[in-house]
Amino acid sequence: MALIITDECINCDVCEPECPNEAISMGPEIYRIDPGRCTQCVGHFDEPQCVQVCPVSCIPLDPAHVESSESLWAKYRRLHATASTTSQSG
Repeated sequence: MALIITDECINCDVCEPECPNEAISMGPEIYRIDPGRCTQCVGHFDEPQCVQVCPVSCIPLDPAHVESSESLWAKYRRLHATASTTSQSG
């Protein structure tokens, strides 16, 4: 599953720089997580870094975006291949 930031978010700014996939950005009122980029840090860390640093524990699994471990790995590989291709062509 991708993660989601709930309305308990206090906009403390600690989660955004921790995301290795750049899935976290400021939304209209609180931070948001792009489910297309969130891999729960699969491929980077053993645990989601945003969850580790969040002082108010407002980042649960998103039941609207159920994903298996295999699909998270596939997303990581897709994102990593895109980043590699972009950096090689630049």
